[in-house]
Amino acid sequence: MAPALRLLLVLMVIGPCTGSIDLWPMPKSVSSGKQTVYVSKDLKMSAAGSNYSDAKAILKDAFERMVAIVQLNHVINGGDRNLPVLTGVNVVVHSPKDELNFGVDESYYLFVPATGNPLYAQIEAQTVFGALHALETFSQLCSFDFDSRLIKLHSEPWSILDMPRFPYRGLLIATIKNISSFDLSILAPALNAADTSRHYLPVPVIKSVIDSMTYSKLNVLHWHIVDGQSFPIEVPSYPKLWDGAYSYSERYTLDDAAEIVQYAEKRGVNVLAEIDVPGHALSWGVGYPSLWPSEICKEPLDVSNNFTFQVINGILSDFSKVFKFKFVHLGGDEVNTSCWTITPRIKAWLILNRMNESDAYKYFVLRAQQIAISHGYDIINWEETFNNFGDKLDRRTVVHNWLGSGVAEKVVASGLRCIVSNQDKWYLDHLDATWEGFYMNEPLRNIYNPEQQRLVLGGEVCMWGEHIDASDIQQTIWPRAAAVAERLWTPIEKLAPEARLVAERLARFRYLLNQRGVAAAALAGYGRSAPSGPGSCISQ
Repeated sequence: MAPALRLLLVLMVIGPCTGSIDLWPMPKSVSSGKQTVYVSKDLKMSAAGSNYSDAKAILKDAFERMVAIVQLNHVINGGDRNLPVLTGVNVVVHSPKDELNFGVDESYYLFVPATGNPLYAQIEAQTVFGALHALETFSQLCSFDFDSRLIKLHSEPWSILDMPRFPYRGLLIATIKNISSFDLSILAPALNAADTSRHYLPVPVIKSVIDSMTYSKLNVLHWHIVDGQSFPIEVPSYPKLWDGAYSYSERYTLDDAAEIVQYAEKRGVNVLAEIDVPGHALSWGVGYPSLWPSEICKEPLDVSNNFTFQVINGILSDFSKVFKFKFVHLGGDEVNTSCWTITPRIKAWLILNRMNESDAYKYFVLRAQQIAISHGYDIINWEETFNNFGDKLDRRTVVHNWLGSGVAEKVVASGLRCIVSNQDKWYLDHLDATWEGFYMNEPLRNIYNPEQQRLVLGGEVCMWGEHIDASDIQQTIWPRAAAVAERLWTPIEKLAPEARLVAERLARFRYLLNQRGVAAAALAGYGRSAPSGPGSCISQ
């Protein structure tokens, strides 16, 4: 059966959405009534009873963005319709702090009454970041009424108590193309001639992705900044590193990075920086050739050269001034160590230090970990590090599962923390992976011990850059990433046991993204699918 026809039949079976809860992701607890109120064209925010000063204007700016989004699609010029009018939103934030980092309280309570004079919605949150989520939920309750030409809220009174299931709900973007270390070793001699397939993402595009993440309450942007083909970011400690960028103009200054981090933090999104070592690092040697094992075998980074670790230390020192998230990602995947054994001086170093290739791989990863720790970071590494020497990893390591199922339970059984991104389910560049598979992938599968369950920090959908650039990134991410967002936010008992049961609600969320200017692809079909034909956007 064609995917578009399958979705249409699902929507017909479920029926119309009148009286349903069209929120995404589904909150922890929701109750509603049967009344309707209009929203004032001049909706105000107050903070009576709040302990939060909003010195950084995080809340003020978020409220203004919310109002702008609600009023975005139509001219609001209606008159009095003899129904109650919601004149404002009172936001109470208990904590005066606004430092965003891992584990910050994101819970909130939202109450929208049906009566009152004046009529105010009430938001209560422990932190400002919970309040941001509440404003997003409030925005999804609002809709344009074509009869009155006003914004209205159905089903008052609303009472919503909400909090995330997992503290880590991520989206990876790669601002360069990702090719395996093995492929790069083969291609190294000809790379300068054939290097046309990496994709730089301009700063405004990254900001637009951050904005879209907030609509489904994702809270970590994993920025895979550097890879084998391109080193696009400025490192003041080693200024020749970005000589390895694809071109002179396709670069990020450190100030650009700081602006992206600040932009994300004001929206409740952490930015996780990744440098993938020792593999995926051919581009480093464009500016500093001594980082290569040799001119004819350029990857992985030279394990025998202390300068290699000095450069890593310099990068992380500079990063620590900009990327304030608790974690840094050090990669460690797809390392083909053959260059170490065929380069005579490195082979001699291995013999002198009584190491084989596997020992050297472990030595490199563990030394890089200690450098990151010295700069105040906890470390995330791809799962190959655990699969090869998991008992030697620093106990602060978070293992990033990507190769397949069955790894997470082994990681947490060892006492380490884990993030789930198994590629058969949560890789967005796998265009044949449907949203149903994204929705049904459970991070805690086969993990039953409560202590071990808490070691699963959450999960991440991965948007690798082989076949995306600024022209198609959003329709490749959405709406499939939203399916994962609900899996990571909503309590497991509130998740649908079958993906078809949320098809209508997700289709409406996809339509909401389109209304907000996000080029989310059709729900029917595979990733990045175009609509199959004429019809309502809500049913495609």
